[in-house]
Amino acid sequence: MSKVERIPTGISGLDEMLAGGIPKGRVVLVVGGPGTGKTILCAQYLVNGIVNHGEPGLFITLDENRNHLIREMTSFGWDIPGFEKANKWAFIDVSPSQNVEGEAKSSKLTIGKKDFSMEWVIARIKAEVKSLGAKRLAVDPITSLVFHYQDTTQRRSVILDLVDTLSSTDATTIMTTELRIAGLERNVQLEEYLAHGVIVLQTLQVGKAITRVIQIEKMRETPIDTQIRPYRITEKGIEIYSRESVF
Repeated sequence: MSKVERIPTGISGLDEMLAGGIPKGRVVLVVGGPGTGKTILCAQYLVNGIVNHGEPGLFITLDENRNHLIREMTSFGWDIPGFEKANKWAFIDVSPSQNVEGEAKSSKLTIGKKDFSMEWVIARIKAEVKSLGAKRLAVDPITSLVFHYQDTTQRRSVILDLVDTLSSTDATTIMTTELRIAGLERNVQLEEYLAHGVIVLQTLQVGKAITRVIQIEKMRETPIDTQIRPYRITEKGIEIYSRESVF
């Protein structure tokens, strides 16, 4: 059996839970409620790739704009504008509510609520990955895609197309979505079946305390720690306590 090449996330505790990192080229879905740090995890993953491995990263946002994201991430000491100038980091905004100007609009591949084009999104991602030479991708969040396509069959097809596109780039991807029903006995969401790996971030009441917890539910090609572990959002980003138990 051939040895699996892994991409270290560089996030304290997470690589230990993943037996060293995410299998190269896979698409991992991070499912989390509000305030659980999904966007922080995405940015931290890209920053670590640039700083520790010299791997360019592409942040694909379907929600918040570039300026807001940079302002939020600056508090962790991450010089994203500096990475952009060094051609190590790039943003693309493919929100379904984003109005696209220029070439895309003239060719009728606009991104608006009534005329959202997944073909345009896929073409844009491929072009940006090639231009940047991106080795790490973050897609945050795909929730707007899920809600844009109300038909389950169509939604499944769109998400599968996105996962296939991300996989075809040979980069390793973290994408996020909202946790719609929290708790230990929650329902599994459609997109979880289509991703190669699933990580769940939740805020649970443990005794009298409110605790942020992480669980790796699945990850292809690698053994994983499936236990629920506590984590914190610190001034340096997310820290996971992979040797501590919650219950």
